[in-house]
Amino acid sequence: MLINHKRISEIGLCIMPKQRSLQIFILIIFSLTSAFTYSHAQSKQKGWKLIWQDNFLKDGIPNPNNWSFTGRGRSAWKCDCFDSTTIAIVKHGELFLSGIVADDTSDTAAYHTGCISTKGKFFFKYGKLIVRAKLPQAQGSWPAIWLLPETNAHGGWPQGGEIDVMEHLNFDSIVYQTIHSYYIDKLGHQNDPKHYTTAPFKPGKFNTFGMEWYPDRIDLFVNGKKIFSYPKIANDTTGTQWPFDQPFYILLDQALGGWPGKIDSKDLPATMEVDWVRVYKREQ
Repeated sequence: MLINHKRISEIGLCIMPKQRSLQIFILIIFSLTSAFTYSHAQSKQKGWKLIWQDNFLKDGIPNPNNWSFTGRGRSAWKCDCFDSTTIAIVKHGELFLSGIVADDTSDTAAYHTGCISTKGKFFFKYGKLIVRAKLPQAQGSWPAIWLLPETNAHGGWPQGGEIDVMEHLNFDSIVYQTIHSYYIDKLGHQNDPKHYTTAPFKPGKFNTFGMEWYPDRIDLFVNGKKIFSYPKIANDTTGTQWPFDQPFYILLDQALGGWPGKIDSKDLPATMEVDWVRVYKREQ
């Protein structure tokens, strides 16, 4: 006879004994608290204060308070952008941005690609950006994590500048990290100072891609290791070398074609998976 065992039934519903219920309740609270504490600890960066993040916890369309679809455009990366949750969707705690063969017969584009940005919703000037993502391997795949100026204070591209935190091509085992400006792209100053680098990453796994942006330099990182630094020069007589003195917004996209060359439809879909995006400010 189990003296302490109780089983109470009320209209077909089982109700746990109070003591057992309390134990399970405490266990659930402990688990949730531990998960939150772990997540919070993971997001902390010594000397930096977290000011914005998206952990992609709610399934469906990317959080409209943070992100918008970019829409289609004439630039190579933007030719096939398609505003749909079929190729830009949050599920299972991750953001999935895909490049697929277009299945909409009313659309003239042969492919559809997922492209989102924080333009008009979040932008920052100086700070630290980290994105944890897994990159696809496919012929014609061109995922990117990058930033553009929120306004045209210095003029359109490339006068306003561009910061490419990560670009990946095809089946490469490296990523590209690049700075763009009028000084670099129009005046041809590509090596004084050097404006790009490449870095190895772990294909098929999640990697972190980051940037630290200061008034006098931009540092770029892969998996926490500083790979490259682009400095503001003191002797710029053109006034075009450093447009990085204004707020920038974040873009995430999974482009197809263009720089990586011909697309192989047999390799599609190509999907960049994003675990989280975080932005920090230097602690005073």
